[in-house]
Amino acid sequence: MIVENGESVRISRKEAVGIDKLIALYIDGMKLREGLNARRIYAAWNEVSGASGHTLRRYFRGGVLYVTVSSSMVRSQLYFQRDILVERMNGRLALDPMFKGEACPVKKLVLK
Repeated sequence: MIVENGESVRISRKEAVGIDKLIALYIDGMKLREGLNARRIYAAWNEVSGASGHTLRRYFRGGVLYVTVSSSMVRSQLYFQRDILVERMNGRLALDPMFKGEACPVKKLVLK
């Protein structure tokens, strides 16, 4: 039995289901999608910002990515590039086949 869209879906043994569809149904059924999407957003931050070595904490909620940076100099440089970083992260996520969700998930970047 597999859960799809909040409802149980029973797959007959005679019905062939691809592993890609089965994994997607499992991820959605176990409500893992939000956490996996957050991990993809954090990876996009690391690739786009170049400040992964200075990043202490990251938190994503409601379209806002909160990032705590260890260096005030790095934070001030990133502050002026916020819009470009958001655009690049969304572009990177649009190309990621494992990311499922909105077309532009990161709406705002808050640096601390």
